[in-house]
Amino acid sequence: MPRLDRDVPRPPRTARSAARLRRRRAAAVLATFLALSVVGAACSSDDGDDGADTRGSTPPSTRTARPAGPAAELTEIRAPGHPMMGAAVGTEIPKGYVQHEYVASGTATAYEAPGGLTRDGRWSFRTTTTAPYRTRVVVRRPADADRSNGTVIVEWLNVSGGIDANPEYANMHEEITRRRATWVGVSAQRIGVEGGPVLVAPPGAEGVAGKGLKAADPERYSSLEHPGDGYSFDIFTQVARAARAGSPVTGGAGARYVLAAGESQSAMALVTYYNGVQPLTRAFDGFLVHSRAGVPLPLVGPGEAADLATSIGAQKPVLLRDDRPEPVLELQAESDVIGPLDSFAARQPDRATFRLWEVAGTAHADAHLLGPIAGAANCGVPINAGPMHVVAKAALHHLDAWVRTGEAPPRAERIETTEGAAPALRRDDDGIALGGVRTPPVDVPVEVLSGAPGPGAGLMCLLLGSTKPLPAERIAALYPSRADYQRRYDADVARAVRAGFALEADRDALAAFARPKLVSP
Repeated sequence: MPRLDRDVPRPPRTARSAARLRRRRAAAVLATFLALSVVGAACSSDDGDDGADTRGSTPPSTRTARPAGPAAELTEIRAPGHPMMGAAVGTEIPKGYVQHEYVASGTATAYEAPGGLTRDGRWSFRTTTTAPYRTRVVVRRPADADRSNGTVIVEWLNVSGGIDANPEYANMHEEITRRRATWVGVSAQRIGVEGGPVLVAPPGAEGVAGKGLKAADPERYSSLEHPGDGYSFDIFTQVARAARAGSPVTGGAGARYVLAAGESQSAMALVTYYNGVQPLTRAFDGFLVHSRAGVPLPLVGPGEAADLATSIGAQKPVLLRDDRPEPVLELQAESDVIGPLDSFAARQPDRATFRLWEVAGTAHADAHLLGPIAGAANCGVPINAGPMHVVAKAALHHLDAWVRTGEAPPRAERIETTEGAAPALRRDDDGIALGGVRTPPVDVPVEVLSGAPGPGAGLMCLLLGSTKPLPAERIAALYPSRADYQRRYDADVARAVRAGFALEADRDALAAFARPKLVSP
C-alpha cells in the first residue's frame, strides 16, 4: 500500500520540473509499495458527469453474452498445514463459512496492445503466446452452498510486499460474510508464486517475503509454476470462469454475479484488465478498483514480473475506458490522490457506469489493516486510525447492488486540490482535507486524521498516514461539552449512513470511532 508525500501547498513549478520530482518520489516510495498489507503471516479535475445514471435500469453486464473460453481446472491442496496468506485481520474463518485451497491449472494466453496503452483506456488487445500454469487459489464460501447469495468476489492478491496478501478481504470480510457471498483470492502474479526481489520486507514476514509460495512451503506448493505476469490476466479470467461455471469455488452451484476486486498494485492490474481484457472476455460483472495509481500495470513478456518502478516513474496516466457496460466503483484513500500514486492524474468524472469515491482523512494502509501490530509502527505520531474499511464495505455493497439491480452508488464530491503544475490537497485550518467522502471522525473531529505521514524516519511511514490530537483549547472551542460533541457525532453517523457511504450494519462500528473522553465534560 503506497503512501504519498506531504500534502502541503508548494511554490509553483513548471510542469517539467514537477514531473521530474514525481518520478524521484515514485522511485523512493515504490520500495514500500503496499508492504504493510502483508503483516502477520487525462489529468482532469472535472467533477461533472454525463448526466446519465443506471438507477432502476437492468444491469447492462447481465444482458451481455460471454464468449466461450477455457476455465481453470481446480484441484484441492491436501498437504499438511494451512493456506499461506499475508494478513493481520480477517484471519479467522467465520461461523458458517469454510475455506478451501486449490491448485488452479490450465494454459494461459498473453496479450499485446498494438495501439499502445493510450490515455483514454480504449485499448485493442490481441492474444500472443500461450503457456501452461499452475497457481494457487484460496476460497472462502458459505458451508451450505445453497445459502450463498450468488455473488463471488475474485480478489487479485497483492504481491507488493513479496508475498500474497488479501487487503480487500481484510477490509471487507464482514460485509462479504454477512451477505453470504463467496470470496476467491487468486495468486495471479509471478512473485507470489515464484518469489522475487523485495526492497522492504513487511514486519512479521521477513522470513518469507520475496521467497514465493514454492520456497516458503515446498511441501504444500512445490507443484506450482507461474509463467510470468503477462499471463496473469488470462489466469484471472480462467478462475472467474470456473466460479461462474459451478466449480468447487462455489460448492457446485454456479455464480450469478462475479466481481473483480483489487487494491494498490492489484488495482493497477484491474485497470489494465478492464481496458484491454474485459472487452474480449466479458468475464466480470463489475469492478472494485481500490487505491489505484494513475498508471496501469504494464504488459510484460514470458517469465517476467511487472516493472512497477518504470511504469510509475514514466508518469503516463491512463483513464478507465468509458465505453464498457460493466460498472466500476473506484475507491481512493486521501493519500492516493496526490503524490507517487498520483491518482489525481487519472481522475475522471462519474458517468452511467463509473463512480469515484475519494475518502478524506484516510491512508492507504492504516491501523485497522495492521491490526494487532499497528502500535509497533515508529513513525513519530500514531498512524492513521480512520474508518476506511467502513467506507470500503459500503463500496462493495453498492457495487453488488449495481450489478444486480442497475441502481448506481451515490455520487461523491472529489477531495479539493490546489491549482497549478504541482497540485496539493486543500486543508482546513486544522489540517483536515476538504471535500471527498466525509466520515464522522473527520467532520466532528477531536483528532486530525490524515493521509500525510508523521515525521518518523523510514519509507514505511509513508504508507501509514497519521492521527494527531487537536489541542485541548481547540477541542474546547469546538464543543462546549462532551454531550454536545456526542450529539454532533451521532448526527453525523446518521448522515453518513443516509448518504450511503456507510452501511446500516456498520452504524455501531462507525459510532465506535467517537472519542468523547478527549472532550471536557
